[in-house]
Amino acid sequence: METKEHLLTELAAIEKWEQEQKQLWIWERIARLPFKLLDRITPKVIQNKIGQLLDEIGSFIQTGGQYLIQEKSVLKKIQEANPETAIHSIQDAGAAPLEKMDAISETLKKSRANMATVQGASTGVGGVFTLAVDIPLLLGLSLKTLQEIAIAYGYDPKQKEERIFIIKCLQFSSSDVVGKKVILNDLSNFYSSRKQSREMISQLQGWREVIYTYRDQFGWKKMMQLVPIAGIVFGAFTNRSAIHDIAETGMMLYRKRRVMERLQEKNRQESSV
Repeated sequence: METKEHLLTELAAIEKWEQEQKQLWIWERIARLPFKLLDRITPKVIQNKIGQLLDEIGSFIQTGGQYLIQEKSVLKKIQEANPETAIHSIQDAGAAPLEKMDAISETLKKSRANMATVQGASTGVGGVFTLAVDIPLLLGLSLKTLQEIAIAYGYDPKQKEERIFIIKCLQFSSSDVVGKKVILNDLSNFYSSRKQSREMISQLQGWREVIYTYRDQFGWKKMMQLVPIAGIVFGAFTNRSAIHDIAETGMMLYRKRRVMERLQEKNRQESSV
């Protein structure tokens, strides 16, 4: 298992990434300028489809809905990466070395980004008509990717608190710098105690914000995909970029949770000696 010094180094790298996420404000402000215009020019069929995502997100939080994945395939990958240890459950996966968790998550990120590229290209053929299909498909792939990464770090997405954490990851990847700071502050409760995280879950009402930021980013990134044929290129690029960013966010935030928990365990061991 990792030494305390190694865990502290990992934590420093994650915190550096968090600081980098807070330095995007100029571009984020520029990117948000056309949103009012996009609301006017986005076809009603697309607006209605994006509106339906609100109900789907609510269903995911409550029950996992249609997006709750089978964990066996991810556990199999973890077992292959850790042949010396029997991996029968997500709890077993949580005891794997951090390096193995990172490697599996990186593989998942590349695989899902490739899948998103193909999906975006194929749904970019018909402009507005196929874009209506692309929107729920990309949401589903985003949620499934984050669930797989959760399992890779030893967290069970069947638990409601983990599904809320996944939604906050999704929200983080779509937020501007102000939103990112708020979310990082919200998630700090997950790094302290389970009691505090349960309290935060009971107070969370802001998951609806995910859809609004998601809608804005969708309009901005998908505008050119409305053009038939040309949408192939833009669809492939935007979908790949979206899944890459979402997976990176999930990896960093779940890694931080695992690092913090192991540091807390080592501190308890030191204090008991």
